[in-house]
Amino acid sequence: VQLQASGGGLVQAGGSLRLSCAASGRTFSRYAMGWFRQAPGKEREFVAGITSSGGTTYYAESVKGRFTISRDNAKNTMYLQMNSLKPEDTAVYYCAAGSYSSNVREYIYWGQGTQVTVSS
Repeated sequence: VQLQASGGGLVQAGGSLRLSCAASGRTFSRYAMGWFRQAPGKEREFVAGITSSGGTTYYAESVKGRFTISRDNAKNTMYLQMNSLKPEDTAVYYCAAGSYSSNVREYIYWGQGTQVTVSS
């Protein structure tokens, strides 16, 4: 599975962005998917995850209530709707495919990342 993340950009605090993760290959629907982020000087951290069917989702506490993860298996695409953005959300966002987990080691395939910058 090859993953391509897009949709990042510069937004003011309180604004919204929608990230997309397009997958190639026919096995997209077999994998749980996740979004992670990495700020400069920090470790990569879990943001949100979704099961292969899309029936179950979970979020890091820091984004719960503001971000929504979803997927469209017919389009081989996953999304992250980010609302009420804060400067501390600034990071490179990565999409990944693997097991349903918040552990970065459980994910096999990774996209290249898309930069999200939130100005105060």
